[in-house]
Amino acid sequence: MSLTTADPATILVRGGQVVDGTGAPRPADVVVAGTRISAVIDRDGADGPSVAPPEPGGTASVVDARGCLVLPGLIDLHTHVFAPGTGLGVAPDTVGVDQAVTTVVDAGSTGARDFARFREDVVAPARTRVLSWLNIAEPGLVDGLSELADLSAVATPATAQLLASQIAEDAGDRIVRGIKVRMSSSVTRGTGTAGLARALELADAHGLPVMVHVGNEPPTLVEVAAMLRPGDVITHAFHGKAGGLFDDAGYLHRGVVRARERGVLFDVGHGSASLSFETVEHAIAEDFAPQLASTDLHAGNLDGPVHHLAMTMTKMLAVGLPLSDIVRATTSAAADVISETGRLGSLAPGATADVSLLRIVERRVTLVDAEGATRDTDHVLEPVGAVVAGRPVTEAVVSR
Repeated sequence: MSLTTADPATILVRGGQVVDGTGAPRPADVVVAGTRISAVIDRDGADGPSVAPPEPGGTASVVDARGCLVLPGLIDLHTHVFAPGTGLGVAPDTVGVDQAVTTVVDAGSTGARDFARFREDVVAPARTRVLSWLNIAEPGLVDGLSELADLSAVATPATAQLLASQIAEDAGDRIVRGIKVRMSSSVTRGTGTAGLARALELADAHGLPVMVHVGNEPPTLVEVAAMLRPGDVITHAFHGKAGGLFDDAGYLHRGVVRARERGVLFDVGHGSASLSFETVEHAIAEDFAPQLASTDLHAGNLDGPVHHLAMTMTKMLAVGLPLSDIVRATTSAAADVISETGRLGSLAPGATADVSLLRIVERRVTLVDAEGATRDTDHVLEPVGAVVAGRPVTEAVVSR
């Protein structure tokens, strides 16, 4: 494929190794025209012919990607970025573009009550694209972390009204992409799966997916999985607590296998207490590898053990997931969940011009999971920069 004068470049991401989730890294350059991907042009070897530099006096920028992996814009499906409203929140750019992540999805920090403030104070000023899983409880996490204990605040008319107004917006302007519900004993406080049932009812009415947090039983992961539909997401699925993927004999519960067969998706959701290396390794051995790899980044784990999405990706690499699978889990597979198939998480011509640059650094590092267990690795993925909707957010722009 070659660049044509009919589609002039505004950005050339040049000299890197493209990894788009479909295979091994390959030497290629990415051409951006306006806010869209124009082309991906393969080079003849790592140092072979490349896309020509912009003409003198032209308006194109060159992003120097030498030594970098060039990915579709990374999507972190589970973050907490409502810093003005919750103690958990971190600034979206801190976990977004500053870490080469182009889209973050806040996972239930806000419900309908505070959504307008979330939109004005978080979404609008961010350089990172910010979307939302709306909490099924009207206060979200603003009033505390047991939001399902009072079912009178769950699936309220205000929540239904907000969902309807969001669905009515143009696809590109919609912030809410699904409903978040947390199913663990500290959250439900004896209300069982009633909150999840209400979330699924609203999700059905509005054509949205549900993301379900699982943790300390009850309910068990198996009970949750039995209620879910194709396209729904179980986050924190690879924790090491009781009531998880495996029975006491170490076998995958048949219920989670059936759920995956009908299209329920299983996400890492690293967090402070929800990633077990042993569980992920066991799942990979049983052909049940994570399909999605989010962080659950918040103020309590930003400085460790999570750090950023590239670190979660590094951990998945260290436990045996192929790089192409990890990239797919954080780009195109994540885009599918939030109804952005082909627009986000892709380098195909016509896709939104989101590009992430990472570097594989070869150094000995000890990785730590959420239970304090360790794994050593010699390959660490580090964020370098990004392009968001055709705007470079990186210091690697070498000419204009």
